[in-house]
Amino acid sequence: MQITQTNSDGLKRDFTVVVEAAEIDTRVTERLTTVGAEVKLPGFRPGKVPMSILRQRFGKSVMGEVLEQTVNEMSQKALDDNELRPAQQPKIEITKFDEGTDLEFTLEVEIMPDFKPMDFSKLKLEKPVADVEDEKVDEALKEIAGQQKNFVAVSKNRKSKEGDALLIDFLGKVDGEAFEGGAAERHQLELGSNSFIPGFEEQLIGAKGGDDLDVKVTFPENYGAEHLAGKDAVFEVKVHEVQEAADVEINDEFAKKLGLDDLNALKEAVRGQISQQYSQMSRQLLKRSMLDAMAEAHDFDVPPGMMQGEFDSIWQQFEQELEQSGQKLEDQDKSEEELRAEYNDIAERRVRLGLLLAEVGRINNIEVSQEEVNQAMVAQARNYPGQEQMIFEMFQKRPEMQAQLRAPIFEDKVIDFISELATITEKKVSVDDLMKDPDEEEAAKSKKKPAAKKAAPKKAAPKKATPKKTAAKKPAAKKAAE
Repeated sequence: MQITQTNSDGLKRDFTVVVEAAEIDTRVTERLTTVGAEVKLPGFRPGKVPMSILRQRFGKSVMGEVLEQTVNEMSQKALDDNELRPAQQPKIEITKFDEGTDLEFTLEVEIMPDFKPMDFSKLKLEKPVADVEDEKVDEALKEIAGQQKNFVAVSKNRKSKEGDALLIDFLGKVDGEAFEGGAAERHQLELGSNSFIPGFEEQLIGAKGGDDLDVKVTFPENYGAEHLAGKDAVFEVKVHEVQEAADVEINDEFAKKLGLDDLNALKEAVRGQISQQYSQMSRQLLKRSMLDAMAEAHDFDVPPGMMQGEFDSIWQQFEQELEQSGQKLEDQDKSEEELRAEYNDIAERRVRLGLLLAEVGRINNIEVSQEEVNQAMVAQARNYPGQEQMIFEMFQKRPEMQAQLRAPIFEDKVIDFISELATITEKKVSVDDLMKDPDEEEAAKSKKKPAAKKAAPKKAAPKKATPKKTAAKKPAAKKAAE
């Protein structure tokens, strides 16, 4: 075997590897011997099948297996012998091989840059915090009350309108025959809720208490009950009363309906939820300033392939945003060349920070346990009521999906580790200041797109484009990409 380094340019390393034909043949023979001891062929006892027959029957499949194993082993040896840490999956290409000849392949790899993380004990940061004001609790209570509709009978028997509720009896028939599940008595139906099949609620708008009417509808073609799908139906409806939405009084009784002992308990629960939201925002702002400081304190080369891949992802998202908003690249206030340079800076920053966080985690043995991944899988599954088991099993079967859950957990653990070392001072701010978008604030100050180094390194939800100014669109794309 011969390993020759052919390139050592920056973070790129190229090798040519040659494995002699004799070694390949030895490996194939050893593997066929193992196969022969296990396989059952008519007329032969296990372990007694002639090598010539084994080569004829299993030679091609074994050769493929041996080649794959040999290439993997020799590639790893090339990396180990040269003490190289790949930054991403190496590129391997077999350049020469015929049965009975030497195996020759090339190995292209980008290696991790050599750098030392900063002394995080010297890192000084401010963490903005805000108190939960009583008026915010009151606003939240009013919002909750607004979502709890309380219908009462109208004082005068007027015609119903959208937003009202009707207390009705109904009986559904298809071809004059009542069908199962098509009847109810004193059912409360909110007009405009779209809780019944299309066309039903609309025909009840204008009805009054005491009315009897026939509602004619057609079941959708994709209706769940196959025997009703696409069928015409008539519902005999009796309207008992028209009801209108009444304001919900925020008191002890309201709190009890929500499962709490009294109004004070409800207020404390709401205050706790708001406080948790504020804490999450404080953490995000602290994390942002921490990453900004880390980006300023570290300057090392990043693997070009990783940066190109990150740039391609960012640029693709930017183009998708343009398409979705009906904008064009030539309509932007900067040339394509300027935009590409700007997003290239973002990609470089993001890759550098990713490598830095990974190195801090490696040096300090920060790992994500399978239990933590399982908890994240359960949390994701809960977002799909009724399909939890299916979603959980899907994550179990797909390692790449688990990796997507593992990455942010790892990042948060590294951020927590750095936070313990750094000096963090809490700074009281108003709720409005806590909720300000730093990108928008920076853009407003400079009246241009925020600098790439100030963008957060994590992906965020893309913002909607403003109707006219295309310049307002690009910071949103940039922040989304970051």
